Amino acid sequence: MNQPLAYVHPQANIARNVVIEPFVTIHKNVEIGEGTWIGSNVTIMEGARIGKNCKIFPGAVISAAPQDLKYAGEETTVEIGDNTTIREFVTVNRGTKESNKTVIGSNCLLKAYVHMAHDCVIGNHCILANAANLAGHITMHDFAILGGLSAVHQFVNIGTHVMISGGSLVRKDVPPYTKAARDPLSFVGINSIGLRRRGFTSEQINQIQDIYRVIYLKNMNVSQSLTYIETEIAASPERDEILSFISKSSRGIMKGYSYNDK
Repeated sequence: MNQPLAYVHPQANIARNVVIEPFVTIHKNVEIGEGTWIGSNVTIMEGARIGKNCKIFPGAVISAAPQDLKYAGEETTVEIGDNTTIREFVTVNRGTKESNKTVIGSNCLLKAYVHMAHDCVIGNHCILANAANLAGHITMHDFAILGGLSAVHQFVNIGTHVMISGGSLVRKDVPPYTKAARDPLSFVGINSIGLRRRGFTSEQINQIQDIYRVIYLKNMNVSQSLTYIETEIAASPERDEILSFISKSSRGIMKGYSYNDK
């Protein structure tokens, strides 16, 4: 850690085997876990809590103050799990008094130029491709993938194992296990390839497909669909995850795709 061309505040708590490259700036009230690598010209500001074996590439700015006019200087944090990679020029803002923290889980990949605003919560094993932008208060559940150049509206909820196409404008919640594409953003199927890669059985995948056929192809409204699924489709963790996600959606879920929408 003894890098004479870096500035590390004496009150920062840095594990002994952290590698800090030249021209890094680390402010006070920062914690960095064992085995993490901090590339040149990275700035890590107050409130950063970075786990073990992370990699933060040159130009990234972690835990800057929120870009929110309501922020009044309260002490908040950015929390990053273990084994997460943050590529060049990513910006991650710390939380506001609404939740007090911005969170990135473990084993995530944030590619170059991603922006993640205040009070977002990103689960484990998530991927945000180049130049994806997240407004405040967004939740992404485990194994979600957001395509490059996408923009996500504040307070949107993105379900587990979701894949969203590059260049998307995400204004509505995206339910678990789905693929989302087109404009306006629409359901285009379930993420069956991703589910198989992660060990889901054919029976699990088929049930997920049956559920979304009810939601998007049966000409029912959302309330009718949920009632039908609960009574006609056998209980399972996947079914219950979908029902819970949609029933709690405050923004409403993305629409189904129709060729009449062209």
